[in-house]
Amino acid sequence: MSTETKTRKLPAAVVLTSGAEDRIAHLMSQAPDDAIGVKLSTPRRGCSGLAYSVDYVTEEAKFDEKIETPGGLFYIDGASVLYLVGSTMDWREDDFTAGFVFENPNAKGACGCGESFMV
Repeated sequence: MSTETKTRKLPAAVVLTSGAEDRIAHLMSQAPDDAIGVKLSTPRRGCSGLAYSVDYVTEEAKFDEKIETPGGLFYIDGASVLYLVGSTMDWREDDFTAGFVFENPNAKGACGCGESFMV
């Protein structure tokens, strides 16, 4: 009898659309030399409590989730994963705005300006 433990790969906490992956590739093409990837976190700020923040990252943190994309590494802050599980991240541009857009099933509400959310 084998004592090997079978593990299965879990799906990523956040699904990246092709638009988000393309934007990550663009960001990494212009990244500072010490950047190893792009990281999504949910710092406390705004009217509703939490906001989405995407920044360059220079080192891996122990509990961050790592997603390999065609254009570079994408990290999700370990402390933010619970707020983001099941979310979809997209990049959208039009004549007036450009930015990452999140569809988050965990968000129970958002502020009127759309800058922050609550869980």
